[in-house]
Amino acid sequence: MSANNAFHIAVLAGDGIGPEVMAPALEVLRKVGEKSGLGFRFTEAPAGATNYLATGKSMPDSTIKLCEEADAILLGACGLPSVRYPDNTEIAPQIELRFIFDLYAGVRPARLIPGVPSPIVGADQRGIDLVVIRESTEGLFASMGKGVVTHEDARETMVITRRTSERLFEFSFRLAERRKARGKPGMLTCVDKANVFKAFAFFRGIFDEIEKKHPDVKTDRLYVDACSAMLVKRPWDFDVMVMENMFGDIVSDITASLIGGLGMAPSADIGDKYAVFQPCHGTAPDIMGQGKANPTGMILSAAMMLDWLADRHGVESAAEAGETIERAVDKIYAGGIKPMEFGGSNGTADITKAVLAAL
Repeated sequence: MSANNAFHIAVLAGDGIGPEVMAPALEVLRKVGEKSGLGFRFTEAPAGATNYLATGKSMPDSTIKLCEEADAILLGACGLPSVRYPDNTEIAPQIELRFIFDLYAGVRPARLIPGVPSPIVGADQRGIDLVVIRESTEGLFASMGKGVVTHEDARETMVITRRTSERLFEFSFRLAERRKARGKPGMLTCVDKANVFKAFAFFRGIFDEIEKKHPDVKTDRLYVDACSAMLVKRPWDFDVMVMENMFGDIVSDITASLIGGLGMAPSADIGDKYAVFQPCHGTAPDIMGQGKANPTGMILSAAMMLDWLADRHGVESAAEAGETIERAVDKIYAGGIKPMEFGGSNGTADITKAVLAAL
């Protein structure tokens, strides 16, 4: 924390609906801060496709320096489908930040909130409450910008290292232990394709090694194809799942779809020192400026940030504030709020107003 006893938060609103969902999250943080005695200092900075069009860079050096100095980083959504690098890849500072700050643990919770529809039969009675942990700096994404393309073929290289895998698994086991202490199953599933690729057999072998240090955590191992099939049949059987980068990219979208869609899904990218918090959704330029964006994922990402800040700085009131935000969100959906993304009439302003009132 900074000297004035306020958490300094770097705010990167981004592109498209990014600024539209960021504003409600900051309002919620200010209000919960007033109630819990927490102080916040928000510093906004440019990042994304709009900045690239203006300057030729996804982020200025000043944005990276701000992120380095801040207590945490809040990110809206970045990138636009029509704006590309010369190699035709999208502008993605959210991915670049993972590499810059070694944010190896991508945390993607999927919790079905009361009143939110799920496509899974029985989910309203059984509930869905799981966490996907996606390794965020290696795997197939380690090849980003390094692939080789010729007239005849294209090749990308997957990278899995012992150092990152060990840290990833330690993080995952600790999360399973914390969830068990809070009354959750405390089970950790390693998801891979170890029956086909040596790299995934290596990945699973390291998981087996780390497991020995955490005897109180129940474990399982699943191939990613079998895991995906099970998720859309019995998602309530899962608690914490850990996997390689590309698998996590795909599976986390599946789990978000089970709890109402990407607009409902928060996330965090966490390293040993730094962390970025952002909703799982993209910039949705098709609804930009229309007041239709669902800010719930962004608001819940802010709640995740508070929990991380509490753990990092030993400020218990921050964790309580995060729980207060989650309860407020639960209350408004149980009370009938229905975003436009799943057939309702409530837009950004309605949802924001309801959460603030519930606080």
